[in-house]
Amino acid sequence: MGQLGGKADLKVVKGDMGYILEDVPHFTDYLPDLPTYSNPLQDHPAYSVVTQYFVDVDDTVPQKIVVHKDSPRGVHFRRAGARQRVYFESDDVLACIVTCGGLCPGLNTVIREIVCGLSHMYGVNRILGIEGGYRGFYARNTMPLTPKFVNDIHKRGGTILGTSRGGHDTMKIVDNIEDRGINQVYIIGGDGTQRGASVIFEEIQRRGLKVAVVGIPKTIDNDIAVIDKSFGFDTAVEEAQRAINAAHVEAASIENGIGLVKLMGRYSGFIAMYATLASRDVDCCLIPESPFYLEGKGGLFEYIEKRLKENGHMVIVVAEGAGQDLIAESLRSMQHEDASGNKLLDDVGFWLSQKIKDHFTRKQMMVINLKYIDPTYMIRAIPSNASDNVYCTLLAHSAVHGAMAGYTGFTVGLVNGRHTYIPFHRMTETNKVVITDRMWARVLSSTNQPSFLCAKDIEEAKMVEQQPTQLLDEQKSLDNGCH
Repeated sequence: MGQLGGKADLKVVKGDMGYILEDVPHFTDYLPDLPTYSNPLQDHPAYSVVTQYFVDVDDTVPQKIVVHKDSPRGVHFRRAGARQRVYFESDDVLACIVTCGGLCPGLNTVIREIVCGLSHMYGVNRILGIEGGYRGFYARNTMPLTPKFVNDIHKRGGTILGTSRGGHDTMKIVDNIEDRGINQVYIIGGDGTQRGASVIFEEIQRRGLKVAVVGIPKTIDNDIAVIDKSFGFDTAVEEAQRAINAAHVEAASIENGIGLVKLMGRYSGFIAMYATLASRDVDCCLIPESPFYLEGKGGLFEYIEKRLKENGHMVIVVAEGAGQDLIAESLRSMQHEDASGNKLLDDVGFWLSQKIKDHFTRKQMMVINLKYIDPTYMIRAIPSNASDNVYCTLLAHSAVHGAMAGYTGFTVGLVNGRHTYIPFHRMTETNKVVITDRMWARVLSSTNQPSFLCAKDIEEAKMVEQQPTQLLDEQKSLDNGCH
C-alpha cells in the first residue's frame, strides 16, 4: 500500500465478466506465516442457533446493484462479518478506541458496542479509551473501558472519550501504540480522521507491526459517497423536525410570518433534503448542490412574496453550505471582509435573514416577521435514536470481526444494505445530492419552489450525470456538478 488514493498501489482483484474486488489489507500481506486460532464464537451459546454465522472468505458485496443485462459485474467490496479463523488469542489483545472531529449522535453507542463486542463475543478484557482525539495518544491520556463502565453511555450524547480536531502526529501516535503494546486500534471520525488512520496504518505496516487499524466513519452530513448512510444521520433528520415544526408554528401565528431554519450540510444537503421531505411544512429548501439567486424574475425574493400572498406564512430550510458564492459576492460588495473572515456573515442563515428583511423593508409594500432558528448544536449533542443505535451496533461488531480476522487498514460501512470492509482511500469521495435525480424532484414537488436553475445549469448537470461509469470510481454523486 502506498500513498492514500494512489490507485497503482491498491489491492485490487479482477475476475470474470468485469468483476473487480477493491480489497482491504490483511496481516498476511506483510507478516506471512502468522498462526491462526479457532473463532471463540463457535462455542458461544448465543450463536449456537445460527445455521451459518461465519462469513465465507469469498463473499463480496457489489457497489452498484442497478445494472443492465450486459453490464460488467463491476466493483465489489469484501463482506464484513465473523470468520472461522482469527489472528488473535483473546488474552493477547490490547485494544484502544479514539473519537476525533465534531460531535455526532451515536458516538457513545459505537464505543459501547466495540467494548461489549470485544468482551462478550471474543473474551477480550483489555480495552483502553484514548481521551481527547489523536493527541490523546502521545499526551498519554487513557481510561480503561469495561462492559460495566460503558453499559448506559448510549443514552448520552457526545462522547465519553472527548474529542478534538487536528493533533495528528503519525510518528508520536505509532510510537505510543508500539510502546503500550496496543494491537487493535479503532478510530471513529470523519474523512479527515480516516485519512489520518490510513497514514497510521501505513507507518504500522512499514514497521512490520501486528496491529489492526480499523476506521468507523462518522459524518452527520451523510456526505461519504461509497456508503449507504452514516450513523447519526437518521437521528439528525428526526431532530431537525422539531426545529422545522417550531419555525412553522412561529410563522403561522403571525401575519406574513417567515420561519428560517439552518441545518447542517457544508458540502451536501442531505439533512436539509430529507428533513424537508419528512416535514411537509417546508416551502423552500436550499442546499449547496443547487444554486439559487435572490433578485429578479424567478428569484427567491419573488417566490417568498408569492408564497406569503398565497398562504400568509412560509418556512425556509437552508443547509449551511448553500449560497456561499452569493455570500462571498455580498461581502465583497459591502466591503465587510476583514482579517478574521467576518465569521458572523459567513453564517448563511444569518446572512439570508438580513437579506430578506432588507429586501422587504425597501419595498415598503409588505411587512414581514422573520424568525431564524439554528438548531445545529442541539442536533449534534443528542443521543442516537433507535434506528441509529442498531446501525451503530452493527458497524461496531463488523469492525471487531474484521480486526480479529486479521484485516487492517479498512473502514466499515453499509453498501447496498450489506456491511462491508472498504479501503481507506474510498472515504475521500464526497456524496452529494444529485439535482437531476428523482429525490430532489420530490423535494421540489413537495415545496412547490422553483428550481432556481437556468436551462444551461440543468443541461450541464445532466451531462455530468450521463458520463460513462468508471469501474473504480462509481458515479454515485455529481461531484463535478452545478456549483
